[in-house]
Amino acid sequence: MYKSVVYEGDRLLGEVEVYPQNQNQNGGGGSVVDVRGKEFRISHFSKPSERCPPLAVLHTITSSGICFKMESKSQSHDSPLYLLHSSCIRDNKTAVMLVEGSELHLVAMSTRSNDGRCPCFWVFNVALGLYNSCLVMLNLRCLGIVFDLDETLIVANTMRSFEDRIEALQRKIATEADPQRISGMLAEVKRYQDDKILLKQYAENDQVVENGKVIISQSEVVPAMSDNHQTIVRPLIRLQDKNIILTRINPLIRDTSVLVRLRPAWEDLRSYLTARGRKRFEVYVCTMAERDYALEMWRLLDPDSNLINPKDLFDRIVSVKSGEFHLFSMNYVK
Repeated sequence: MYKSVVYEGDRLLGEVEVYPQNQNQNGGGGSVVDVRGKEFRISHFSKPSERCPPLAVLHTITSSGICFKMESKSQSHDSPLYLLHSSCIRDNKTAVMLVEGSELHLVAMSTRSNDGRCPCFWVFNVALGLYNSCLVMLNLRCLGIVFDLDETLIVANTMRSFEDRIEALQRKIATEADPQRISGMLAEVKRYQDDKILLKQYAENDQVVENGKVIISQSEVVPAMSDNHQTIVRPLIRLQDKNIILTRINPLIRDTSVLVRLRPAWEDLRSYLTARGRKRFEVYVCTMAERDYALEMWRLLDPDSNLINPKDLFDRIVSVKSGEFHLFSMNYVK
Protein backbone atom coordinates (compact mmCIF):
# COMPACT_ATOMS: atom_id res chain seq x y z
CA MET A 1 0.00 0.00 0.00
CA TYR A 2 1.10 3.55 -0.68
CA LYS A 3 -0.58 6.93 -0.61
CA SER A 4 -1.32 9.31 -3.46
CA VAL A 5 -3.65 12.17 -4.38
CA VAL A 6 -6.44 12.46 -6.96
CA TYR A 7 -7.19 15.50 -9.12
CA GLU A 8 -10.00 16.25 -11.54
CA GLY A 9 -8.21 18.48 -13.99
CA ASP A 10 -6.39 20.93 -11.72
CA ARG A 11 -8.85 20.56 -8.80
CA LEU A 12 -7.62 18.48 -5.88
CA LEU A 13 -10.20 15.90 -4.83
CA GLY A 14 -8.35 14.29 -1.94
CA GLU A 15 -5.86 11.73 -0.71
CA VAL A 16 -6.22 7.99 -1.33
CA GLU A 17 -4.55 4.77 -0.28
CA VAL A 18 -3.50 2.64 -3.27
CA TYR A 19 -3.41 -1.16 -3.14
CA PRO A 20 -1.70 -2.81 -6.18
CA GLN A 21 -3.51 -5.96 -7.35
CA ASN A 22 -2.04 -7.16 -10.64
CA GLN A 23 1.37 -6.74 -12.22
CA ASN A 24 0.19 -7.95 -15.66
CA GLN A 25 -1.61 -4.77 -16.63
CA ASN A 26 -1.79 -4.96 -20.41
CA GLY A 27 -4.42 -7.66 -20.92
CA GLY A 28 -6.92 -5.14 -22.29
CA GLY A 29 -4.56 -3.74 -24.90
CA GLY A 30 -3.29 -0.96 -22.65
CA SER A 31 0.41 -0.49 -22.05
CA VAL A 32 1.94 -1.53 -18.74
CA VAL A 33 1.99 1.48 -16.45
CA ASP A 34 3.77 2.14 -13.19
CA VAL A 35 1.73 4.54 -11.06
CA ARG A 36 3.69 4.20 -7.84
CA GLY A 37 4.62 7.62 -6.51
CA LYS A 38 2.48 9.43 -9.10
CA GLU A 39 -0.60 11.56 -8.60
CA PHE A 40 -3.84 10.59 -10.31
CA ARG A 41 -5.43 13.16 -12.59
CA ILE A 42 -8.91 12.49 -14.01
CA SER A 43 -9.24 13.88 -17.53
CA HIS A 44 -12.85 12.95 -18.36
CA PHE A 45 -15.71 10.56 -17.67
CA SER A 46 -16.93 7.65 -19.74
CA LYS A 47 -20.36 7.66 -21.34
CA PRO A 48 -23.11 6.31 -19.05
CA SER A 49 -23.76 2.61 -19.47
CA GLU A 50 -27.42 1.91 -20.22
CA ARG A 51 -27.40 -1.87 -19.81
CA CYS A 52 -24.21 -3.22 -18.27
CA PRO A 53 -22.49 -2.03 -15.09
CA PRO A 54 -19.05 -0.54 -15.84
CA LEU A 55 -17.45 -3.33 -13.78
CA ALA A 56 -18.95 -5.96 -16.09
CA VAL A 57 -17.81 -4.07 -19.18
CA LEU A 58 -14.24 -3.80 -17.95
CA HIS A 59 -14.05 -7.44 -16.87
CA THR A 60 -15.18 -8.30 -20.41
CA ILE A 61 -12.57 -6.28 -22.28
CA THR A 62 -9.52 -6.88 -20.11
CA SER A 63 -8.01 -10.25 -19.25
CA SER A 64 -5.65 -8.90 -16.59
CA GLY A 65 -8.30 -7.89 -14.09
CA ILE A 66 -7.90 -5.11 -11.58
CA CYS A 67 -4.66 -3.12 -11.67
CA PHE A 68 -5.09 -1.63 -8.23
CA LYS A 69 -7.69 -0.43 -5.75
CA MET A 70 -7.81 2.99 -4.20
CA GLU A 71 -9.68 4.06 -1.12
CA SER A 72 -10.23 7.33 0.67
CA LYS A 73 -10.35 7.35 4.45
CA SER A 74 -12.51 10.46 4.53
CA GLN A 75 -16.05 9.70 5.71
CA SER A 76 -17.47 13.12 4.93
CA HIS A 77 -20.39 13.05 2.50
CA ASP A 78 -19.34 16.50 1.33
CA SER A 79 -15.81 15.54 0.34
CA PRO A 80 -14.99 15.83 -3.41
CA LEU A 81 -14.01 12.15 -3.59
CA TYR A 82 -17.31 11.06 -2.01
CA LEU A 83 -19.25 13.22 -4.47
CA LEU A 84 -17.21 11.77 -7.36
CA HIS A 85 -17.91 8.25 -6.09
CA SER A 86 -21.64 8.95 -5.79
CA SER A 87 -21.93 10.47 -9.27
CA CYS A 88 -20.14 7.50 -10.88
CA ILE A 89 -22.52 5.03 -9.21
CA ARG A 90 -25.61 7.14 -9.97
CA ASP A 91 -24.75 7.67 -13.65
CA ASN A 92 -23.24 4.20 -14.25
CA LYS A 93 -20.00 5.75 -15.53
CA THR A 94 -16.29 5.62 -14.84
CA ALA A 95 -13.72 8.32 -14.19
CA VAL A 96 -10.92 8.13 -16.74
CA MET A 97 -7.22 8.96 -16.45
CA LEU A 98 -4.89 9.01 -19.46
CA VAL A 99 -1.56 7.35 -18.67
CA GLU A 100 1.18 6.47 -21.18
CA GLY A 101 -1.10 5.78 -24.13
CA SER A 102 -3.71 3.92 -22.10
CA GLU A 103 -6.88 4.68 -20.17
CA LEU A 104 -7.19 3.95 -16.47
CA HIS A 105 -10.87 3.54 -15.60
CA LEU A 106 -11.92 4.17 -11.99
CA VAL A 107 -14.98 2.09 -11.12
CA ALA A 108 -16.85 3.23 -8.00
CA MET A 109 -17.35 0.31 -5.60
CA SER A 110 -18.88 -0.13 -2.19
CA THR A 111 -16.55 -1.13 0.65
CA ARG A 112 -17.11 -3.01 3.87
CA SER A 113 -14.82 -0.81 5.88
CA ASN A 114 -16.46 1.93 7.94
CA ASP A 115 -19.93 0.71 6.90
CA GLY A 116 -19.31 1.64 3.27
CA ARG A 117 -18.84 5.33 4.01
CA CYS A 118 -15.34 5.55 2.51
CA PRO A 119 -15.16 5.99 -1.29
CA CYS A 120 -13.47 3.03 -2.97
CA PHE A 121 -12.48 2.60 -6.62
CA TRP A 122 -11.28 -0.40 -8.59
CA VAL A 123 -8.94 0.61 -11.43
CA PHE A 124 -8.60 -1.12 -14.81
CA ASN A 125 -6.10 -0.43 -17.60
CA VAL A 126 -7.39 -0.63 -21.22
CA ALA A 127 -6.36 0.66 -24.63
CA LEU A 128 -7.43 4.13 -25.73
CA GLY A 129 -11.03 4.17 -26.99
CA LEU A 130 -11.68 0.49 -26.28
CA TYR A 131 -14.14 1.04 -23.43
CA ASN A 132 -16.34 3.51 -25.32
CA SER A 133 -16.33 1.37 -28.47
CA CYS A 134 -17.50 -1.69 -26.55
CA LEU A 135 -19.99 0.33 -24.50
CA VAL A 136 -21.74 1.56 -27.65
CA MET A 137 -22.20 -2.01 -28.85
CA LEU A 138 -23.41 -3.25 -25.47
CA ASN A 139 -25.89 -0.39 -25.15
CA LEU A 140 -27.27 -1.15 -28.61
CA ARG A 141 -27.16 -4.92 -28.05
CA CYS A 142 -25.10 -5.50 -31.16
CA LEU A 143 -21.66 -6.83 -31.95
CA GLY A 144 -18.84 -5.22 -33.88
CA ILE A 145 -17.97 -6.31 -37.40
CA VAL A 146 -14.78 -5.27 -39.23
CA PHE A 147 -14.69 -5.21 -43.02
CA ASP A 148 -11.75 -5.11 -45.37
CA LEU A 149 -12.34 -3.35 -48.70
CA ASP A 150 -10.22 -4.55 -51.63
CA GLU A 151 -10.87 -8.10 -52.83
CA THR A 152 -13.50 -8.45 -50.09
CA LEU A 153 -16.35 -5.99 -50.62
CA ILE A 154 -15.03 -4.47 -53.84
CA VAL A 155 -12.62 -5.13 -56.68
CA ALA A 156 -11.05 -1.83 -57.76
CA ASN A 157 -8.46 -1.20 -60.46
CA THR A 158 -6.48 1.68 -61.84
CA MET A 159 -4.85 1.72 -65.29
CA ARG A 160 -1.61 0.55 -63.69
CA SER A 161 -3.18 -2.33 -61.79
CA PHE A 162 -5.03 -3.50 -64.92
CA GLU A 163 -1.71 -3.62 -66.76
CA ASP A 164 -0.09 -5.56 -63.91
CA ARG A 165 -2.95 -8.07 -63.73
CA ILE A 166 -2.98 -8.65 -67.48
CA GLU A 167 0.80 -9.09 -67.61
CA ALA A 168 0.75 -11.57 -64.71
CA LEU A 169 -1.97 -13.65 -66.38
CA GLN A 170 -0.14 -13.68 -69.69
CA ARG A 171 2.97 -15.03 -67.97
CA LYS A 172 0.91 -17.81 -66.40
CA ILE A 173 -0.70 -18.67 -69.74
CA ALA A 174 2.73 -19.00 -71.34
CA THR A 175 3.71 -21.74 -68.88
CA GLU A 176 0.33 -23.49 -68.51
CA ALA A 177 -0.30 -26.83 -70.26
CA ASP A 178 -3.92 -27.45 -69.24
CA PRO A 179 -6.24 -26.22 -72.07
CA GLN A 180 -9.14 -25.71 -69.66
CA ARG A 181 -7.08 -23.52 -67.32
CA ILE A 182 -5.73 -21.58 -70.30
CA SER A 183 -9.27 -20.96 -71.53
CA GLY A 184 -10.28 -19.61 -68.12
CA MET A 185 -7.28 -17.30 -67.92
CA LEU A 186 -7.85 -15.99 -71.46
CA ALA A 187 -11.43 -15.12 -70.53
CA GLU A 188 -10.14 -13.28 -67.47
CA VAL A 189 -7.60 -11.37 -69.59
CA LYS A 190 -10.40 -10.39 -71.99
CA ARG A 191 -12.51 -9.05 -69.10
CA TYR A 192 -9.60 -7.01 -67.75
CA GLN A 193 -8.90 -5.61 -71.21
CA ASP A 194 -12.55 -4.57 -71.69
CA ASP A 195 -12.62 -2.92 -68.27
CA LYS A 196 -9.32 -1.19 -68.99
CA ILE A 197 -10.80 0.32 -72.18
CA LEU A 198 -13.75 1.68 -70.18
CA LEU A 199 -11.45 3.16 -67.56
CA LYS A 200 -9.22 4.74 -70.20
CA GLN A 201 -12.24 6.42 -71.84
CA TYR A 202 -13.45 7.70 -68.50
CA ALA A 203 -10.04 8.94 -67.37
CA GLU A 204 -9.46 10.85 -70.62
CA ASN A 205 -12.93 12.17 -71.47
CA ASP A 206 -15.24 11.70 -68.45
CA GLN A 207 -17.43 9.50 -70.62
CA VAL A 208 -17.57 5.94 -71.95
CA VAL A 209 -19.09 4.17 -74.93
CA GLU A 210 -21.21 1.18 -73.88
CA ASN A 211 -23.11 -0.87 -76.48
CA GLY A 212 -22.75 1.99 -78.97
CA LYS A 213 -24.18 4.51 -76.51
CA VAL A 214 -22.19 7.42 -75.07
CA ILE A 215 -22.58 7.67 -71.30
CA ILE A 216 -21.42 10.96 -69.77
CA SER A 217 -20.28 11.24 -66.16
CA GLN A 218 -22.57 12.80 -63.60
CA SER A 219 -21.29 15.08 -60.84
CA GLU A 220 -21.81 13.75 -57.32
CA VAL A 221 -21.28 16.05 -54.35
CA VAL A 222 -19.47 14.61 -51.35
CA PRO A 223 -20.24 16.85 -48.33
CA ALA A 224 -17.38 18.11 -46.20
CA MET A 225 -16.79 15.71 -43.34
CA SER A 226 -15.70 18.39 -40.90
CA ASP A 227 -14.87 22.08 -40.70
CA ASN A 228 -11.31 21.20 -41.71
CA HIS A 229 -12.38 19.56 -44.96
CA GLN A 230 -13.84 20.83 -48.21
CA THR A 231 -16.82 19.66 -50.22
CA ILE A 232 -15.71 17.42 -53.09
CA VAL A 233 -17.44 17.09 -56.46
CA ARG A 234 -16.57 13.88 -58.27
CA PRO A 235 -17.48 12.85 -61.85
CA LEU A 236 -19.07 9.39 -61.62
CA ILE A 237 -20.39 6.89 -64.12
CA ARG A 238 -22.58 4.05 -62.86
CA LEU A 239 -23.08 1.07 -65.14
CA GLN A 240 -25.77 -0.76 -63.21
CA ASP A 241 -26.06 -3.73 -65.59
CA LYS A 242 -22.35 -4.51 -65.17
CA ASN A 243 -22.22 -3.59 -61.47
CA ILE A 244 -19.43 -1.12 -62.33
CA ILE A 245 -18.77 2.35 -60.93
CA LEU A 246 -16.15 4.70 -62.36
CA THR A 247 -14.93 7.33 -59.95
CA ARG A 248 -11.93 9.61 -59.36
CA ILE A 249 -10.35 9.84 -55.93
CA ASN A 250 -8.89 13.29 -56.58
CA PRO A 251 -11.21 15.01 -59.09
CA LEU A 252 -8.34 17.23 -60.25
CA ILE A 253 -6.00 14.34 -61.07
CA ARG A 254 -7.18 12.03 -63.85
CA ASP A 255 -4.59 9.39 -62.97
CA THR A 256 -6.56 8.69 -59.78
CA SER A 257 -9.47 7.34 -61.84
CA VAL A 258 -10.67 3.95 -60.61
CA LEU A 259 -12.99 1.27 -61.97
CA VAL A 260 -14.86 -0.35 -59.11
CA ARG A 261 -16.89 -3.54 -59.05
CA LEU A 262 -19.04 -4.10 -55.97
CA ARG A 263 -19.34 -7.70 -54.86
CA PRO A 264 -22.66 -9.12 -56.17
CA ALA A 265 -23.87 -10.17 -52.70
CA TRP A 266 -23.14 -6.81 -51.06
CA GLU A 267 -26.70 -5.51 -51.42
CA ASP A 268 -28.06 -8.58 -49.65
CA LEU A 269 -25.48 -8.28 -46.88
CA ARG A 270 -26.15 -4.58 -46.40
CA SER A 271 -29.90 -5.27 -46.15
CA TYR A 272 -29.26 -7.95 -43.56
CA LEU A 273 -27.06 -5.62 -41.48
CA THR A 274 -29.89 -3.07 -41.24
CA ALA A 275 -32.89 -5.42 -41.20
CA ARG A 276 -36.11 -4.17 -39.59
CA GLY A 277 -34.78 -0.66 -39.24
CA ARG A 278 -32.07 -1.38 -36.67
CA LYS A 279 -28.39 -2.14 -36.98
CA ARG A 280 -27.38 -5.71 -36.19
CA PHE A 281 -23.69 -4.75 -35.97
CA GLU A 282 -21.50 -1.75 -35.30
CA VAL A 283 -19.49 -1.52 -38.53
CA TYR A 284 -15.79 -0.73 -38.82
CA VAL A 285 -13.51 -0.75 -41.87
CA CYS A 286 -9.85 -1.69 -41.66
CA THR A 287 -7.81 -1.35 -44.84
CA MET A 288 -4.24 -0.88 -45.97
CA ALA A 289 -5.46 1.57 -48.61
CA GLU A 290 -5.04 5.33 -48.23
CA ARG A 291 -7.71 7.21 -46.29
CA ASP A 292 -9.19 9.23 -49.21
CA TYR A 293 -9.54 6.08 -51.30
CA ALA A 294 -11.09 4.16 -48.41
CA LEU A 295 -13.62 6.90 -47.70
CA GLU A 296 -14.73 7.02 -51.34
CA MET A 297 -15.03 3.25 -51.59
CA TRP A 298 -17.16 3.18 -48.45
CA ARG A 299 -19.35 5.98 -49.81
CA LEU A 300 -20.06 3.80 -52.83
CA LEU A 301 -20.86 0.84 -50.58
CA ASP A 302 -23.01 2.75 -48.10
CA PRO A 303 -24.39 5.76 -50.02
CA ASP A 304 -27.17 6.47 -47.52
CA SER A 305 -24.88 6.20 -44.47
CA ASN A 306 -27.04 3.50 -42.90
CA LEU A 307 -24.11 1.49 -41.58
CA ILE A 308 -21.74 4.22 -40.37
CA ASN A 309 -22.90 7.64 -39.28
CA PRO A 310 -21.03 10.36 -41.25
CA LYS A 311 -19.73 11.93 -38.04
CA ASP A 312 -18.11 8.60 -37.09
CA LEU A 313 -16.40 7.91 -40.41
CA PHE A 314 -12.93 9.07 -39.37
CA ASP A 315 -13.04 6.85 -36.28
CA ARG A 316 -14.63 3.84 -37.98
CA ILE A 317 -12.62 3.74 -41.22
CA VAL A 318 -9.01 3.06 -40.33
CA SER A 319 -6.04 2.87 -42.70
CA VAL A 320 -3.25 0.70 -41.33
CA LYS A 321 0.08 -0.69 -42.38
CA SER A 322 0.42 -4.45 -42.67
CA GLY A 323 1.99 -4.83 -39.22
CA GLU A 324 -0.70 -2.74 -37.56
CA PHE A 325 -3.71 -4.87 -38.51
CA HIS A 326 -3.42 -7.14 -35.47
CA LEU A 327 -3.42 -4.13 -33.14
CA PHE A 328 -6.57 -2.77 -34.79
CA SER A 329 -8.25 -6.17 -34.41
CA MET A 330 -7.29 -6.37 -30.76
CA ASN A 331 -8.69 -2.93 -29.99
CA TYR A 332 -11.93 -3.04 -31.96
CA VAL A 333 -12.94 -6.63 -32.55
CA LYS A 334 -12.23 -7.91 -29.06
